[in-house]
Amino acid sequence: MDNRRDIAREIARIYCTLTPQGVNELGSILIPMKFQKGNTVLPEGKVCRALYFVERGMVRQYYYKNGRDVTEHFSFEGRIVFCIESFLKQEPSRLIVETLENTTLYAIPYDDLNNLMVRSQEISMLYRKILEHVAISSQEHADSQRFENATERYERLLREKPEIVLRAPMVHIASFLQMTPETLSRVRNGTMQNASTQSQSTTRDQNDAWWTHATYPYNKKK
Repeated sequence: MDNRRDIAREIARIYCTLTPQGVNELGSILIPMKFQKGNTVLPEGKVCRALYFVERGMVRQYYYKNGRDVTEHFSFEGRIVFCIESFLKQEPSRLIVETLENTTLYAIPYDDLNNLMVRSQEISMLYRKILEHVAISSQEHADSQRFENATERYERLLREKPEIVLRAPMVHIASFLQMTPETLSRVRNGTMQNASTQSQSTTRDQNDAWWTHATYPYNKKK
């Protein structure tokens, strides 16, 4: 129970502050689960009956469209993953959740959570904050796909969620950003070249002999 209490405390720190009693109540319904890399947490056609907090590792949500594997979402340490439509409606999911690394999850079962919310206002608020976080994150990702070009989408991911760029396979990142692997490769190369050029330009500005001689008279004491 001690470890589950620690996980409950971490969930509260990230999403919504809980009293010690609330932490204990949340901890009491957590179920630890371990998966090897490449395991399926939720298969297509099954009902999502829990929220999953990622203690360690990385997972992704994806679906098939026209025979193609399309990544919809990544989750890693400190994030909650679940198929929101399936969870809310308790209907079969069209999404699949799989692990990209050896992963430890803590499940928050649907029935236990609802029973707890009936008698605990603070757990209800925690649940609301989790849903708000998921809704905002989904909207931001959708807006990025609508309004940003390929380079802007990649740079946003690199800036806001570098863990994904460092840890997820490029083919899944490309799918997540709605571009082909070839396009992602070109964008990545262009981004790295631009960063290198800017770095070199800064070095030249600081060390260039013309700059030094041109500014020197203004730095001399009169």
